[in-house]
Amino acid sequence: MIIYLIIAAIVVALDQVVKWWVAGNIDFGETIMQNPILSLTHIRNEGAAWSILEGKMWFFYIITAITSVVVLYFLYKNQGESKWLLVGLSLILGGAIGNFIDRLRLGFVVDMFQVEFFNFPIFNVADIALTIGVICVFIYIILDEKTDKVK
Repeated sequence: MIIYLIIAAIVVALDQVVKWWVAGNIDFGETIMQNPILSLTHIRNEGAAWSILEGKMWFFYIITAITSVVVLYFLYKNQGESKWLLVGLSLILGGAIGNFIDRLRLGFVVDMFQVEFFNFPIFNVADIALTIGVICVFIYIILDEKTDKVK
């Protein structure tokens, strides 16, 4: 289980370092490194994706605390399971904690990655980890269901 906690810690550290760099080097609202695919834009998000539930910090505190406890429980309970599940849970934990730190410390989440070729919310390293983590868990579920059908 230690390796999966290390994965989560690496996600948190990387997320916080990138956010620290962006906040220190890119003015709020400024866009740099703009190209047709991706640019860096320093924004503050007081909600979730697409700024839904903006300003509802207590909701996010409660949801993140519950999510973290549940994910830690599943990591512990499923130690011998598929790497897809365990890596996915680790990424979800790291991403949730990375954004939680911003919400506690700043009252908002620092976002910076902007997709340029279609309208998509600006996101951060924690969001990437959360998304990949959910995909990994879905892959685990699909593979597990196929295994059950074979049996």
